[in-house]
Order: sequence, then C-alpha cells, then structure tokens
Amino acid sequence: MAAAPLSSTVFVTSASCSSSSSLYSSYLKPRTLKASALTSLSSICSLNGFPCNPISARPSFHRDLYRVHATILQDEEEKVVVEESFEFKATTSDEVKASSGEASESEPSSDFEKWVIKGEQSINIFLTDTVIKILDTLYHDRDYARFFVLETIARVPYFAFMSVLHMYESFGWWRRSEYLKVHFAESWNEMHHLLIMEELGGNAWWFDRFLAQHIAVFYYFMTVFMYIISPRMAYHFSECVEGHAFSTYDKFIKAEEENLKKLPAPEVAVKYYTGSDLYLFDEFQTSRPPNSRRPKIENLYDVFLNIRDDEAEHCKTMKACQTHGNLSSPHSLIEDESTCVVPETDCEGIVDCITKSVTTKPAE
Repeated sequence: MAAAPLSSTVFVTSASCSSSSSLYSSYLKPRTLKASALTSLSSICSLNGFPCNPISARPSFHRDLYRVHATILQDEEEKVVVEESFEFKATTSDEVKASSGEASESEPSSDFEKWVIKGEQSINIFLTDTVIKILDTLYHDRDYARFFVLETIARVPYFAFMSVLHMYESFGWWRRSEYLKVHFAESWNEMHHLLIMEELGGNAWWFDRFLAQHIAVFYYFMTVFMYIISPRMAYHFSECVEGHAFSTYDKFIKAEEENLKKLPAPEVAVKYYTGSDLYLFDEFQTSRPPNSRRPKIENLYDVFLNIRDDEAEHCKTMKACQTHGNLSSPHSLIEDESTCVVPETDCEGIVDCITKSVTTKPAE
C-alpha cells in the first residue's frame, strides 16, 4: 500500500474568518461544482440532491481568539513546517525482525516467526484492500462523506487496544501505562478529525452514518479478537488503515489545493490545533519530542494538511508498536514520575499472558 510522499512545501496564507455555509455546502461535491458557480444555499443543496446541514449558525470568529499559547514561535518557526518526506510503507517481516533485536542463534523459531508475520500481513493487506475497494465504489465523488466514514472507523482500534489492556490490568498481567496514554491520545486526535468532518457536512446523509457506525462496531470486535491473539498483527492492520487515510488526504489536498485555500477553517479545527492545552496532541506523536510541532491554521487547506500529517504520525506509532515493548510516551523523558511508581509487567498476546501468570511468582 504505497502512498505518495508528503510534500515538503510550506504554505502560509490568509483567509476570511467569516463562516459561510454556502461555501462548505458547495464543496461537498467538488468534482461538479466550481467556486465561481456559487449562488445560494438553496441552489447548491438542490444540485447535491440531499437535505442541507448548514453550519452557518455558528458566529464569525476572530483568529486572535485562538492563538497558540503552549509555545511561543520564533521568527524562523512562523511557518507550518512539514517533514521533508514521509512515504507510507507497511512494515515488513524483515523490518520487524531487525528492530526486535532477536538473537540470531534461534534460527528455526525465527524462520517460523517470519512465515507467521508474512501470513498476518497478507491477511491485513487483503482486508484493507477490500475495504478500500468498497469505499472507492461508494464515495468516488463525495470526499467529505468518505472522510467522515474513514474517521469514524479510524478511532476504533485505539478503543479496542485500551479495552484489552484494561482487562489485562485487572488480571494483573499488564502494567504499562505509556501504552494506555499514547492510545488514548491517538483516539483523541481521531475524534477531532471526526468533529471536523461533521462540521464540514460529511455526516449529512443517513446512509453514511449508518454505514460508518455499523462498520465501526464490527471493526471493534474484530480488533479486540486480533489484539488478544496477536498484538503485532493488530498494530500492523492499524498501520495499513492509517496509511490509506494518509494517502487519501494527500491526494485530496494536492488535487483541491486552490479551492481549499479559499475556504475558512472550521472552528473546531482552530481550537484543537492552536489551543492552549496541546499535551495530548504531543502525546500521540511518539516519533518527535513534545512542542516540536505547532500548526498554524489559516484556512481549510491548512486543516487538511495537518490532518494528513497526523495520519503520518499514527503510521509511525503503529509501526513502533509492532516491536514488543518498543513504545514510549514522548513526555516520558521530561516528566517526573517519582510520585507514582508502578512495577512494570507486560505480556504479548493471550497465550503469553496466561503462560507468564502461571509460571511467574507475584512480586513480594
């Protein structure tokens, strides 16, 4: 599932702060409507063929209300800096083996594990490709609705991971708080992606809400089962899903760049990306130190640019999770944890958890 590399271009533009439902509603079908053809809300709704879900009820807001308080940007940091490149590539079995640091003398078991990993990844890629084909068929010309479905689904794995880990905690099998912190931060990020798509009208159709929510229920139980059997497989599947999300947003912003720059940013996006409390925003980005990324939101293009970059960070975190014990909180090096020290205990999958619970004596 290769995707186009992230653009390294830096964009800083200004846009009107006034909210206009006609602008958002007209853009629900960008393939057929041009910005110059905007006339009135009623005419746009009739062209799209579905009841309007206007967002013009929210008052106009001033950008000064949502300045970045967490970090004071220096002169050389005023622009939104995107990583030089990020090319999504699902983790291979050789990469997992190399990063796990396993001893080379266990050749028979490593060969067996290599085939197991290949089997897991083949299943994951097949499932992901199947879902992508369905979405391509249903949403080939309705971008915001597709994004709403994607973001509804994207939150589910992190709920599933936390559910299983909480169960392991109750049994005394797991004591790794960093995993719970990072996965909750990931779900918090995806929730705001979902709120943005809802404000843009992506949930206007009953069918889209019905489809997304029922897929989410099935996906939750499937991920719980997968995570219990093989956390590595579950994390790789999530990497594939996040990789598709990254690719989808990347293609969209490159195709619709000029139109997006003319539209104002949703209020929920401005609050999330430039709010005063960005602890959770830093927490899910495990590949970078805290306070190293502070988006500047001027228009709708900036919003989608940052959503795309979020998906890239999710991919990196899910890749790190595929090596057992490799995940750490970005704040772990700067926080003082001396006030609450919990003995770390962990396991990898239900079989390993049960085995350790039987063979390991409880700490005195």
